[in-house]
Amino acid sequence: MIPAPVKSLARTVGLTRPRVAAARMACERTTLALGRRRRALPGGRILCYHSVGQPECGVNDVAPGRFRHQIERALRLGYRFVPAASIAEGRGGARDLAITFDDGWHSVLSAAAPILRDYGIPWTLFIVAGWLDRPETGPRGILDWRAIEALAAAGVEIGSHSVTHPDFGRLDTDRTVEELVVSRAIIARRLGVAPASFAIPLGQSMNWTPFAQQAAREAGYRTLYAQAEETKPEGTVGRTFVTCFDHDLIFQALLRGAFDAWEEWV
Repeated sequence: MIPAPVKSLARTVGLTRPRVAAARMACERTTLALGRRRRALPGGRILCYHSVGQPECGVNDVAPGRFRHQIERALRLGYRFVPAASIAEGRGGARDLAITFDDGWHSVLSAAAPILRDYGIPWTLFIVAGWLDRPETGPRGILDWRAIEALAAAGVEIGSHSVTHPDFGRLDTDRTVEELVVSRAIIARRLGVAPASFAIPLGQSMNWTPFAQQAAREAGYRTLYAQAEETKPEGTVGRTFVTCFDHDLIFQALLRGAFDAWEEWV
């Protein structure tokens, strides 16, 4: 919910709801970054990005220059990058980071992949299978199967992000099972191997249910990724979301746990 004073200000200056929400997010993240709250993760931290240079992704888009700078900044601070599975399976250390991307935006291939390749960083991509099979059902700017196959061949871990990117917190049981089972089957058919990991669309605690957790396990997923470390559903692995607002102050704070109880609500 956007507070009434913020709504009033928005009407006064003529801002749209998305722009007001984005402004609120920027203020919120800066405030949290300036606070003293910190939480070390002895087993490492998994970062979640979406796009790298696609403004249509809104607050989830990180400019290519900033993305490279964040990688370099983390390395200078003494972190090392490892596969997400290493951290998810309990094999990570306190100075370990992992890179993941959600959705499959084309800038992941055109902008992020070359940067990650420059530094020899492993990474994971969670794809929405239905958007690839039927491009007209998803947003513009999503990779196609040929690109996904090339990334998989190059060693990128490909995980599932459902068939249609729904809010699992609102699905009935039949649809929940379909989204989990069919997405895994589509990816297996296309890539020749069934994904072992699944990233919850939207990612917040309210976007997942105990039934979805059980169904995901029965569908064959070994690792289930959510969002904030302190609010993630039981049995899932937390990730730290990176937004377009995350300059050095915010980025360093998120590495130290300033957003471990923060969930993206825009």
